[in-house]
Amino acid sequence: MTETPKRPTFSADSVAAPLRHSVFRRIWLASLLSNLGLLIQGVGAAWAMTQMASSADKVALVQTALMLPIMLISMPAGAIADMYDRRIVALVSLSISLAGATSLSLLAWFGMVTPNILLAFCFVVGCGMALFGPAWQASVSEQVPPETLPSAVALNGISYNIARSFGPAIGGIVVATAGAVAAFACNALLYIPLLIVLFLWRRTSEPSRLPREKLSRAIVSGVRYIANSPSIRIVLTRTLVTGLLGGSVSALMPLVARDLLHGGAQTYGIMLGAFGMGAVIGALNIAEVRKRLSGEASVRICAITMGLAIAVIAISKEPVITAAALVLAGSVWMLAVALFNIGVQLSAPRWVAGRSLAAFQAAIAGGIALGSWGWGHLTDLVGVEMALLVSAAGMFVSPLLGLWLTMPPIGGRNEAADLLADPEVRLPLTGRSGPLVVEIEYRVHADSARVFHGLMQEVQLSRQRNGAYGWSIARDIADPELWTERYHCPTWLDYLRQRNRSTQAERALHVRAMAFHIGIEPVRVRRMLERPFGSVRWKEDTPDLAASEVLPAATPAGSST
Repeated sequence: MTETPKRPTFSADSVAAPLRHSVFRRIWLASLLSNLGLLIQGVGAAWAMTQMASSADKVALVQTALMLPIMLISMPAGAIADMYDRRIVALVSLSISLAGATSLSLLAWFGMVTPNILLAFCFVVGCGMALFGPAWQASVSEQVPPETLPSAVALNGISYNIARSFGPAIGGIVVATAGAVAAFACNALLYIPLLIVLFLWRRTSEPSRLPREKLSRAIVSGVRYIANSPSIRIVLTRTLVTGLLGGSVSALMPLVARDLLHGGAQTYGIMLGAFGMGAVIGALNIAEVRKRLSGEASVRICAITMGLAIAVIAISKEPVITAAALVLAGSVWMLAVALFNIGVQLSAPRWVAGRSLAAFQAAIAGGIALGSWGWGHLTDLVGVEMALLVSAAGMFVSPLLGLWLTMPPIGGRNEAADLLADPEVRLPLTGRSGPLVVEIEYRVHADSARVFHGLMQEVQLSRQRNGAYGWSIARDIADPELWTERYHCPTWLDYLRQRNRSTQAERALHVRAMAFHIGIEPVRVRRMLERPFGSVRWKEDTPDLAASEVLPAATPAGSST
């Protein structure tokens, strides 16, 4: 009697655990091919630019053209990912990149590519990927359970860097043997598997009971959430600085291969492959690093190690030594970026996940794009070697940021709290009725006043990041035990959204604040319409649809403030 072989099992924090889930596994494999094509095109574009223009500025602008769209449109892309079906958003964005890659291939085939045309179509491909990124990353949490999310984030990084390990080397061979047009065509063809997999994915999502926000207001909501989230602000600032200082490696790699190592397209591909191989090694060790070191210690070690690696790249004239330094640089670069990514993913609730990840993408891509432009200009002035040494010095110094902007501890995902019941309403309201004023009265013992006031500063951030404005806390001078919290929401619908966007941690914070209340009467809440005989209009000529507008249905009863 033969035994049925057992399938391998992985612990939740194993980097391979997400691959047990078929949807994630199929999308991950298809994205690996897509990343491979993108890296092949990157090699073709960078090397084609070195043949058309001798200026280091122009060569570095290839990287800027690919990354700048992520900085420019990532926040609208994140809002779109949160507002619409993320599968559809991903399909549309990939189609844009496919169109750009196909057009570039045809123009290259007919010999019509100039430096400006090359940059323009790299920008188009970058725009598609900028729109794709937030929808793809935010949908990862729908493909795997929460306990495997950090491993899924790491695997997505591994996908890109496996492609980075082999794609540039393949790209170098393709460019050397068939020219840049073949590299552009490979990228176009390798988008197709991911388009097919996403088309076949039967994504399930719970529709919101409230109407969708307008795009402009959704962007404002995302910016407001990030601005009132200290932990996310710190991660984004550290991400931007890392991109600015560490982006010199990818921006100047063609010049390292050509000027420092005196090689060709194949040497360039091998060097990029070494960097990508290191990134895979780094991604495979993310779980171990998170177990042994705090976020701040990990980021500091990564910055110092990368500074050392960049210095070696600058002074080395031997391909083997440069490749070894690039493996080290790729490893710590991937570790740092993945730690930043995980920090944002686990800090942001689902309703704003796309916008938070878009801000992360904008920070890293903006840092690389602006840094690439700066490193290109500096290289024209002082040469490749000196520019890289300046970058290395900056990476050595960057850990000092931790003295003011210490990386926050990374815990579990910030899950949404249960929905609250809609408040009792007797005044006829439409979704646009507003502004709404909310006043909450607490009676707090005098001995607890200072502690209560400190806690309410945290409540302020919670209210503001979920949609409130004009927040204040006041103490009655005739009755010192009486405190009044006051804030505004633009409209009735905005207030309903604000009430039900709280995470479990924020809801627990509100409960802690209410626990200071003393006396037999409960906390008193007043909700008042600031314009009782008119609604907020988006424009002066917007018609009032109060007669036909349907109010949202009430949710099951629950505690409310």
